[in-house]
Amino acid sequence: MRYFSIVFCLCCFSGAVNAQSIEDEAVTWLQEFIRVDTINPPGNESRAVDFYAKIFEAEGIPYESAESAPGRGNIWARLEGGDEPALILLQHTDVVPADLQYWTTDPLSGELRDGYILGRGARDMKGTGISHLAAFLSLHRAGRPLNRDVVFVASADEEAGGEFGVGWLIEHHPEIFAGAGFLLNEGGSGAAARGSDQVVFGVEVTQKVPVWLRLTAVDVPGHGSSPRTTSSVTRIVDALALMRANPFPPRIIPPVDVYFKGLSLARNDEYGAAFANMPLAIQDPEFLPRLQQDNPGLHALTRDTCSMTRMSGSNKINVVPPEAWAELDCRVLPDKPAEQFIAELSELVAPAGVEVSVIMAFTPAVSDTTTRLFSAIERVTRELYPNSRVLPSVSTGFTDSHFTRDQGIVSYGFDPIITIQGEPTGVHGNDERIRVDAFKQGIRDMQAIVRDVVYN
Repeated sequence: MRYFSIVFCLCCFSGAVNAQSIEDEAVTWLQEFIRVDTINPPGNESRAVDFYAKIFEAEGIPYESAESAPGRGNIWARLEGGDEPALILLQHTDVVPADLQYWTTDPLSGELRDGYILGRGARDMKGTGISHLAAFLSLHRAGRPLNRDVVFVASADEEAGGEFGVGWLIEHHPEIFAGAGFLLNEGGSGAAARGSDQVVFGVEVTQKVPVWLRLTAVDVPGHGSSPRTTSSVTRIVDALALMRANPFPPRIIPPVDVYFKGLSLARNDEYGAAFANMPLAIQDPEFLPRLQQDNPGLHALTRDTCSMTRMSGSNKINVVPPEAWAELDCRVLPDKPAEQFIAELSELVAPAGVEVSVIMAFTPAVSDTTTRLFSAIERVTRELYPNSRVLPSVSTGFTDSHFTRDQGIVSYGFDPIITIQGEPTGVHGNDERIRVDAFKQGIRDMQAIVRDVVYN
């Protein structure tokens, strides 16, 4: 507590923010934040609330917090400004599990090694969360009048769908989002080839719609020694085989086309010409399998997809069960309603005799790019990186932005941190990490973008 109080007082006397100081603080904050165990399940995001509450108290910033369920904490704070629509800085504080045996360090260590900060959440998304914190505190410390409110929100449960986080906050604390015009969240960043000064900044304006489904089959049970012509398990296997043999047809929607065209400008390999004309490229039967092999993330932008992630049958090896099931993580391009996709998939697997039920399905939405915030991102990155381009992008994953877009808030997924092509990040994988110098530069760039929006 004493450390933060000293920083606050020094800033009050100086009347200015020491950029290098807040960057160094941010490194320490991130290491400490990684050590806060918010692995979901079970979440325990109230620990993150305690982490941020101590900082806000030391800085003299009022805040509010609420638990959506025991241990599922959310926290928010507001810097009051003028009458322009508010800017929300949104982060989630939960992280996915990590298997210690496949890491070279404790996943909750926040270890500083070889110029990287390691730990679960370094990228997704505690690093971006700390970048939001640094931008928020820099505005508070500077004390200059703002043209709009700036709202800091750290929520629970994004990694499991957001039911205990942003979804709950919108229902129970709508005042957080009232009057908001813009929102920054995770989902986009900068990328550059090694040794190149050309940077492509992707700003997520929409995302593939998550549709999580369960296939259930019921058939006659029996002894494993006497197989029948069909069983609950064979029906599930047949349904999955139908899906594997019949991938969803590719299509290039306009935001994806724009994104690939932008990527083509920085490619001098076989993909350069293909990315420049994706509607033509996808007609080559060899192109998409090759793209999927080389870059599954880009391939996922070209079609609706389903990953087969969970299965269950008998609980005993010699018993043919009466029921079996499989679960699918499907992601649908945002030009198609979830209901239409579910109907198409149900028709595909109907010959197997399985029932399709919906676990979760969101609605599609696209954020407008003709806004002050998007212009600020373009303007600031162009000034800082003259050979850069800003591209609207489509995310293959989902974020809490789908909640806020449904509320009519223009929501962008963007963190200006730059990743070098081929640099390991470990997002949802092993040894998740963030490069310290890139993280610090991202802190500076985020502050510049936010200042551009909130100062007249």
